[in-house]
Order: sequence, then C-alpha cells, then structure tokens
Amino acid sequence: MYMKTTFKKEDQHLVMAFEGRLDTAASSQAEEDMRVLYDCEGRDIILDCTHLDYISSSGLRLFLGLIKNARPKGSHVYLTGMNDSLRQVFDETGFTALFEIL
Repeated sequence: MYMKTTFKKEDQHLVMAFEGRLDTAASSQAEEDMRVLYDCEGRDIILDCTHLDYISSSGLRLFLGLIKNARPKGSHVYLTGMNDSLRQVFDETGFTALFEIL
C-alpha cells in the first residue's frame, strides 16, 4: 500500500493530486506534503482524488484542516475525481456538505 501526492500551480489554483491510499500510515507524509496548500491567500485549492483509492478518518481530518485554514483566507477547496466509494465515505461522514465537489 502506498500514497503519493503531486503538487502543481495551475493558473490561480493550487492543485494537489492524491494517488493510492490515504490511511493512518500515510497521513503524516500527506500532511507534510499538503503544507504547501496552507499558503493559499485567496487562491482556490483543488484536491484531485481521481487516483485516490481509499481515505481513512486520518485523511478526512487532513482535508478538514485544509478547509479551516483556507476559508478565512478567501479560498475555496474543491474536490474532483471522486469515485463512488470515496463519495460514499464523504456522504456518510457529512463531509460532502463541507466541500465543493466538481
């Protein structure tokens, strides 16, 4: 099991792509990788979940922390590429209402 993140700036967006499993074992590295997103200052953030196979409560906590940081700075956090199982996790936890899903 592995987790890989890829960061890029795209126009006025900050994009982080996730690949693999964002579980408890991978969350500390993912948190470190996501630090670059905390300096968003009005730029929107896109979390690309196209290749994310699984997210645990640790991963959800990272996504929630990102929203709590971004909103006061005038940034939006968008999720894209969610498969059915990820969407189900977000629906069941109520996270669907917190994020803007593309």
